This record gives sequence, C-alpha cells and structure tokens, in this order.
Amino acid sequence: MPRPQVYDRDAMLDAAEVLAVRGGPKAVTVRAVSELSGISNGAIYHAFGSMAGLVGRAWARAGRRFLVLQRDVVEAALRSPGGAISAVVAAADTPAIFSEQYPESAQLFIATRREDLIGEAPADVQAELSALDDELRDLLIRLAIAVFDRKDRVAVAVIEDCVVGLPSGLLFRRPMPPTPYARRRLAAAVTAILSVDPPPRQSRPK
Repeated sequence: MPRPQVYDRDAMLDAAEVLAVRGGPKAVTVRAVSELSGISNGAIYHAFGSMAGLVGRAWARAGRRFLVLQRDVVEAALRSPGGAISAVVAAADTPAIFSEQYPESAQLFIATRREDLIGEAPADVQAELSALDDELRDLLIRLAIAVFDRKDRVAVAVIEDCVVGLPSGLLFRRPMPPTPYARRRLAAAVTAILSVDPPPRQSRPK
C-alpha cells in the first residue's frame, strides 16, 4: 500500500512569504507558490484550503516567531542586572533582532499591515491572530508590573508606547535591519520615557 505523500508546509509558507514581500499579497498565487516551492497546486490547496488561508498562516507564523523571540529576550533581560528597564528596552529592540534572524518574516510581519494580507482568512487563522494579540497584551501587562508595580490601563499604555509606538517610528520607517545608531536612539528614547512616572490611575466613573 503506497504511503501518503507528506509535503513541507514550511516550504509553502516560505514561498508565500517571499512572494508577498516582493510583490504584495496579490503576487501570492497558487501557480507562483507552486513554482517557487516545487510543490503541486493540489497539495497547496489541500494543506491550506485557499490563498487567504496560506497568506494568513504565513503572517501568523511570522507573528508567532516574533512573539516567541520577544518573550525570550524579555525573560533574559529580567534576569539581568538591568532588570525591568532593560527588559522593556529589549522588547522594543526585538524587531531589530527579528529582522536579522528572519529577514523575510520581518518584512512580512513588520513592514506590511496584516489587514492587507489576511483578507478573508479562515477561522483558524483568525483565532491564531487573536491569540497573538492576547499574548502581546499579557507581555505588556507583565512589563508594566515590573517597571511601575501596577497594571492599569494607563501604565500598560506607557509600556505599549515604548514597545510598539517607538519602534514603529524609529525603526520601521527605515531600511531593515536597523543600524546600531538607530537601535541606540531607540534604547535612549525608551529609557527616557520610563524615567517619567506614568499619570495617576484613572478612576472609574461611579
């Protein structure tokens, strides 16, 4: 009895990633993915169901890689002499490390809006993206507690400014991977923001 043929899902995702980065989401076609990966059209549809499923899964894989890396650098920094402040700096610097380790994933995940890629992504992809959002929020809360000993919305927003807002302005608008100078500017900006106490907790209306 012949064995079922096993296809490399990562090879298909790699191909979709490269095509999306080079030519945008519309460049990801079954034919293009098949030619680049050497995998048949039928196998691609069997593995992902649709192009939206394939592209969405590629974006989700990039997001997962990024978040795993970010958690790792944060954990290492929290154990270092620099403690909480260095952990926020490390979280903000993660895009630079990510772009060195996974250059194509970085371009897909960092330089491209996910709304432009996932389109009508299937339910499993949407669930994965929602899970990534939740995990990022948990990381921001943990950092807020480590730095400010509080986890209210105001404190978490300060951490989000450092980890999401500053890298978007100082790193993403320039060629990746960023230069050492850009990374030093980012670290200085994060440290400066964290040197100012966040506003008081906002009381809920009675």
